[in-house]
Amino acid sequence: MHTIIREMTEEDRREIFEMMKVFYASPAVSTNGSAEVFQADIDHCVGDCPYLEGYVFQVEQKLCGYGMVAKSFSTEYGKPCVWIEDLYIREPFRGEGIGSGFLDFVAEKYPDAILKLEVEKENERAIRVYEKCGYETLPYFEMKRRSQ
Repeated sequence: MHTIIREMTEEDRREIFEMMKVFYASPAVSTNGSAEVFQADIDHCVGDCPYLEGYVFQVEQKLCGYGMVAKSFSTEYGKPCVWIEDLYIREPFRGEGIGSGFLDFVAEKYPDAILKLEVEKENERAIRVYEKCGYETLPYFEMKRRSQ
C-alpha cells in the first residue's frame, strides 16, 4: 500500500472535520473537543499560521487519516520543538505503517528539532508505535492553566 502524505487543503475540510470528531471522541484523547475548536484548527492548518501545519494521508485517492504538527522552541534543549498534536488513522488503515511513516516524515522535515507528542497511557498500541520510532517516556507530566 503506497501512502501519500500531503499538506491539508480547504477541499479536505469536511473529511478532516469528521475524522476529528471520531478521534476526539475516542479514548486516545483526554478532551472531547468541539466543532468550534475543530474548525479553528483546520482554519490554521489551511491558512498561513506559522505555528500549525496540517497533513493528510492518502491511499488510492482516499483520505485515510490526518496529522497536525505545532512548532515552538524548547529552552530545555536550546532548539526548535515540533509537537505532533494530532495523529489519526481510520480503522481500516491502522497497522499499515501510516502512522510511523508520518513520524518519519516529520523527523526528516525537521531534522534539527526536538520532536514531542502526548499519548494516553491506555493507548498501548500507539505507545508501541512511538517507541518503535524512537520516542521515549519523559519523567515528568504536563500541566495547563484552567480555562477562565
